[in-house]
Amino acid sequence: MSRGARCRGPCGRSAGGRLVAVSRGDGRLNHELLPDEKGPQDACGVFGVWAPGEEVAKLTYFGLYALQHRGQESAGIAVSNGSQILVYKDMGLVAQVFDESHLSALLGHLAIGHCRYSTTGSSVWENAQPTFRATATGSIALGHNGNLTNTGELAKLVDELVAERGELNLPGTPRLRSTSDTDLLTTLLASHPDVSLEAAALAVLPKLRGAYSLVWMDESTLYAARDPQGIRPLVLGKLERGWVVASETAALDIVGASVVREVEPGELLAIDEHGLRSRRFADPAPKGCLFEFVYLARPDTSISGRSIHAARLEMGRRLALEAPVEADLVIPVPESGTPAAIGYSQASGIPFGQGLVKNSYVGRTFIQPSQTIRQLGIRLKLNPLRQVIQGKRLVVVDDSIVRGNTQRALIRMLREAGAAEVHVRISSPPVKWPCFYGIDFASPAELVANGLTVDQIRASIGADSLAYISLDELVEATTIAAERLCQACFTGEYPVALPDPEFLGKHVLEGMERAITADVDGLAALVGGAGAADALKRP
Repeated sequence: MSRGARCRGPCGRSAGGRLVAVSRGDGRLNHELLPDEKGPQDACGVFGVWAPGEEVAKLTYFGLYALQHRGQESAGIAVSNGSQILVYKDMGLVAQVFDESHLSALLGHLAIGHCRYSTTGSSVWENAQPTFRATATGSIALGHNGNLTNTGELAKLVDELVAERGELNLPGTPRLRSTSDTDLLTTLLASHPDVSLEAAALAVLPKLRGAYSLVWMDESTLYAARDPQGIRPLVLGKLERGWVVASETAALDIVGASVVREVEPGELLAIDEHGLRSRRFADPAPKGCLFEFVYLARPDTSISGRSIHAARLEMGRRLALEAPVEADLVIPVPESGTPAAIGYSQASGIPFGQGLVKNSYVGRTFIQPSQTIRQLGIRLKLNPLRQVIQGKRLVVVDDSIVRGNTQRALIRMLREAGAAEVHVRISSPPVKWPCFYGIDFASPAELVANGLTVDQIRASIGADSLAYISLDELVEATTIAAERLCQACFTGEYPVALPDPEFLGKHVLEGMERAITADVDGLAALVGGAGAADALKRP
């Protein structure tokens, strides 16, 4: 748990005697177990608290627990006691990474936490957050939700600073093998030895492009910032003896904090013993993520004053009016399809029922799956209630269709359980474009709606009928003006300009790192196949 620790989890020695990490079960049914069931994944959840006299590590733990849906690959907490920062992080779920002994050793008045799903950089310990960096006067720990689109530009800037000033690799802090955009940002913040961290942030933040909701800290101050478009959510809350910032209002509720307001797009907050300070580093140009309302955010969260649960109910009602059908029962695909299914039932007059049971503990196994288990597919997650659905004409409501594999297997399972008809209704428009702002969608070539008509998709998944809510009706359900929402995954219109294709993709920094030592031929081959280099060109 010390700052110099480099190997967490099982370790061993290679033939040459070098200490190396040994892979282990991550406690989750992951994408390797169900390779065809990977839906949209959010980048991360962030949490920060400044509260002298409180158990800030435990508050952060419970805050991250509430944000677990936003990232399940790794988790970490950084705590300051006023003189030093301790960071503890590992691969796995929040409850797997931390126990009472870990939390009781993380003492202080200030903490940040992070749970991660990787959108830039591989899912490895080195890329787990919070990232840590020593400075000339202290240290920094930082957590990031979102995805930067000018990562290649920032990497070159870091390399130039190292070459010119040589002070970034301070004694005792060799540069980690991190390949995340967050590590680059942390390094840039640490590269201003002659100014305060707050002043450094005001200099660095305007250079960032893309989506970022940030929490970071030095030994005495908690900081938070949100990109000028406000693509990813970030909220401010008040404790009796302190302040909290978090990705969602649900995390504030769980730790007993009252919601104050959202962190504004282009705003930097600093919280310390002198109170709360707000600074502007960019003019706001709001473009909040529309998919947060569809799927990503918890239903008990509010964004821009709109309850997510209420928005999803309204999506279902509007969907019922747009795409009516004669049926006996409306059932959701739990859990994300439930509010829209209730709304569809309310507006259509068709009874609502639970036709599918979700295995709440599907993500808690260390058993390596066999091919037989892999073939069970969706049955590991969902099982039909035969007595409820047998002989019924069903309306099955889900939030989105990405590849179509889940819906295809689900419809087959419902028919085998005796459903007379299966009519699929989707509470979002067809997803046709990848996200570069913090959601790990499939590539365009893998998106079933890209290149197929609705009826062709219906035939592909085996439904009796298929309908999506229209984009206009979806936007109306949020009660937020269309011009204040990012709709890129539905329209292909990106509110923040994208870089050249070779600088797009999850593994762009790994590609750049390997390219440093490659010869000319090797570099050309590497760039040609790096990450999502052709993501916008593929069919």
